Amino acid sequence: MALGELPDYPWDLMAPYVARAGRAEPFGDTTGVVDLSIGSPVDPTPELIRRALADATDAHAYPQTVGTPALREAIVAWFERRRGVPGLATQNVLPTIGSKELVAFLPFFLGLGEGDAVVHPRAAYPTYAIGAALAGAQSVAADHPADWPANTRLVWLNSPGNPDGRVLSAVELAAAVSRARELGAVVASDECYAELGWEGPWRDEPIPSVLDPRVTGDDRTGVLAVYSLSKQSNLAGYRAAFIAGDPALIARLTTVRKHAGLMLPSPLQAAMVAALGDDAHVAAQRERYRARRDLLVPALEAAGFRIDRSEAGLYLWATEGRDAWESIGRLADLGIVAGPGVFYGEHFPQHVRLSLTATDERIAAAASRLRAFGETL
Repeated sequence: MALGELPDYPWDLMAPYVARAGRAEPFGDTTGVVDLSIGSPVDPTPELIRRALADATDAHAYPQTVGTPALREAIVAWFERRRGVPGLATQNVLPTIGSKELVAFLPFFLGLGEGDAVVHPRAAYPTYAIGAALAGAQSVAADHPADWPANTRLVWLNSPGNPDGRVLSAVELAAAVSRARELGAVVASDECYAELGWEGPWRDEPIPSVLDPRVTGDDRTGVLAVYSLSKQSNLAGYRAAFIAGDPALIARLTTVRKHAGLMLPSPLQAAMVAALGDDAHVAAQRERYRARRDLLVPALEAAGFRIDRSEAGLYLWATEGRDAWESIGRLADLGIVAGPGVFYGEHFPQHVRLSLTATDERIAAAASRLRAFGETL
C-alpha cells in the first residue's frame, strides 16, 4: 500500500450484514441487534474522572504539548505501580490525543519514508499499515523477528493483541527488542489492553510492558510503549492516551507535535490525572468484562466456534472453520454483528472478532441465541 492508495474504510462492507441482523428474529427473540463488532466502551465514565474534567473547564490558556507536571508525574507513577516499570522520569513520557492518531502518524513523526519498512503483527489493527502508507513506507506483516526485513525501521508490537488477544512474554519482548536493535529499528509496543488478562499466567500476573526491566534492562534506547485510557477507564470519547520510553525519541515526538499544534486539552489532562491515580474503577471495569467473557465463551463454543488465543484483551478471536463472511452472515441471522478476520490481515480468512463491549443485557441475549443455535446443530 502506497501513499495515495489508501483503501476504502473496511467497515462500510458490513452495512448489508448489519441490516440482515436488524431483520433477524432468532428463536422468537425480538429484542434487537447485538452489536459485537466495534470495541467501543458502553459503560459509564467513572464519576471521579467526570468531576475532574468539570472542575478544570476554566481552561483559558493554551495547554502544554508535553502535558502538565501533574499529568507527567501521574504517568510515571502509573508505569511503576501498574506496569512494573520503575525509573521513568517526566522526560520519558508524553500525552497524546488518543492512541489512534499516534499509531497513524508515528512513522511520519519518525521521518520514515520510501524504502523503509514498518513491521506489524500478522493479525493486526489496520492502522499500523495505514500509518506506513501515510509516510510512504512499506508495511510488512510478520510475527517472528527472524522474518523482519533488513530495511525495517519501525516495529509495531501489540500485546495483548487486537484482534487475537495474544500476549507476548517478557522473553518474547526482549527478543523483539534485540532484533530491532540489530536492524536499527524503533520498537513501539501498543499495550492498551494490558489491564485485561484472562487466561494462563495472565489471570493472576501482570502483563509485561516492553519497558519492563526484564526486557530492556537499563537501556530504553529505541523503545516506546503506547497506552490508552479508552478501555480501562471508559474514556474513548475523551481521546486520552500517552507514550513513554526513549527520552530522545520522546523529545523528537514532542518537537514535531509542538510544530503541528497537537496538544491535549487542559480539562482532559486533569481527567487523565484522576484516572491514572485510581485503581478501583479499573478493577471494577475489568470484572464487568470478565463476567461478559465468561458468558460469551461457552455460548460461542456451543454454537460450533473455536476460540483461538484470546488469553487477554477486549475481544474473542473465533472460527468455525468456514469463510469468515459466511460466519458473519450466520451470526447476522442470529441478530449478532461481529467483525470478519480479513479486516485484520489476509492471513485469517476464517476468523471473526467479537467484542466484549456490549451491555450485560446484550451479551446475555447473544449468549442465549448462540446456545439455542448450538442445540440445533
